[in-house]
Amino acid sequence: MISYEIAMGLSFVAVFLYAGSMSTSQIVSAQQPMWFAVILLPSFIIYVTAMVGETNRAPFDLPEAEGELVAGFHTEYSSLKFALFFLAEYVNMVTVSALATTLFLGGWQAPWPLSTIGDGMLNQGWWGLLWFLAKVCLFLFMFIWLRGTLPRFRYDQFMKFGWKVLIPASLAWIVLVATFRALRNEVSVDLTTLSILAVVAVVVVFGLSWVAEVARERRRAREEALVLAEEAAWRAEHQTHPVPPMPGEPFAYTPRARQTVPSAVAGDDEEGPGA
Repeated sequence: MISYEIAMGLSFVAVFLYAGSMSTSQIVSAQQPMWFAVILLPSFIIYVTAMVGETNRAPFDLPEAEGELVAGFHTEYSSLKFALFFLAEYVNMVTVSALATTLFLGGWQAPWPLSTIGDGMLNQGWWGLLWFLAKVCLFLFMFIWLRGTLPRFRYDQFMKFGWKVLIPASLAWIVLVATFRALRNEVSVDLTTLSILAVVAVVVVFGLSWVAEVARERRRAREEALVLAEEAAWRAEHQTHPVPPMPGEPFAYTPRARQTVPSAVAGDDEEGPGA
């Protein structure tokens, strides 16, 4: 839980910094004319990923994966009891979708450029409720789409993704957003210059992380190849019977008779077949 709960909480910090308030109404007002899903795209991606894990939906439905085949509520309950389990799950999906809509998709306001039609005519009356429900339904569609598309993660893959990707990316993005806001509010740096610096910083960070990951994978591949070579040499020295090749090891076919009775085979070769 910690591996994605921390990342989910950190994704809110950038929103609060950029909006200058923790009030949901002021956060919605600050998203005009551009949504925070565009301005704070890394925070939006991190939150969407964490909310899928929060609701135990595929590919992060790990609490259900262990017991869904022979035990658990999938087979132990039916009818209304089974419906209540899934009702709680879908209520949680609606909750996190509504929160994502409020913080990143402009809440009840119409998307740009529809919000500029008729001096905000599409933001009045029942339109706000319709826009909000449409955005929530878009997130619910994403949940169901992911369940039918992606395979399930293992626990170690999910933990590695949370601790080594989501949380470091959230911390780096918060520092970047805080620096951006401080330079804009206190030093009065030009917005274009700040945008260029932000893009350069993001590219540099991702580039360095990619280079480090490639170097790590190459080092791991060299170590695995060395271990396989040592194992193959040991088997060639200590074993006289044929064994299946290990993964990544070339296969060299040697007849069993040539390994067990080399003298007899050598005599056949010298005198010819049938001698």
